[in-house]
Amino acid sequence: MVKIIGKVTTYTGNEYGYLAGCKVKIVSILHDSEKPGAEEYENIKNDKDLEKVGGVTKFDRIEVQPWIEKEGRFSFVTSDPKAVDLECFRYLTK
Repeated sequence: MVKIIGKVTTYTGNEYGYLAGCKVKIVSILHDSEKPGAEEYENIKNDKDLEKVGGVTKFDRIEVQPWIEKEGRFSFVTSDPKAVDLECFRYLTK
């Protein structure tokens, strides 16, 4: 399986305007958090556990840390955009 946790990608959505076009680092996967009718979700923090559930789906949110250009580091504050709003998961929209 391809490494997902720790991967750096770009936010392409519009739900979080402050992240528009930002480079972000994946911290964890909020698996099935957007699945219709789901009342619970699993917070997956490593690639091995992610592989066990079949990988990232269009129903997941992704906990990310945005890159702070002027400080040359990733923020300690996270956001949780939809998986389909990250460049590396655009294929999930098809």
